[in-house]
Amino acid sequence: MTAQPPAPDNPDEPAGAPGRSFDEVQAGERAMLRRAMRWTLVLVGALVVLGSAVGVLVAGTEGLWGALVGAALAALFCATTVWSMQRTVGKPPTVMAGVVMGTWLAKIVVLVVVLAVLRGADFYDPYVLFVVLAIGAIGSALLDYLAVKGARMPYVQP
Repeated sequence: MTAQPPAPDNPDEPAGAPGRSFDEVQAGERAMLRRAMRWTLVLVGALVVLGSAVGVLVAGTEGLWGALVGAALAALFCATTVWSMQRTVGKPPTVMAGVVMGTWLAKIVVLVVVLAVLRGADFYDPYVLFVVLAIGAIGSALLDYLAVKGARMPYVQP
């Protein structure tokens, strides 16, 4: 049997975070999520500018529209996840999971609708759209990882 760590003097103090109140931990989570959202928006801006430039060079006007649609979908996918987590800081894990899964389901529905509307359209380049969207998804995952890694948050809370 392992020894239990001593109970904190302050019941609001999370285990593993000596000297930090629950409100301070939530403030740290909010700061980390703001950082992730800020870098996500910078990524989307870069996708719009660089993706549009490369899209025009590769496929002309169709490449421009492919890059813009891809960047818009990347913004939807990346920002809504961070936004939903910001809205559920301090809520029970089941609420957070439900909101994140609900927004994920909504994003999939939007993606299917957008792809159905774009099916057969010739004003955009589907390859440019795919590349911009893929770079957005991978880049956002990397930026979210870096935001969490740099936050120095405790892994568990009582």
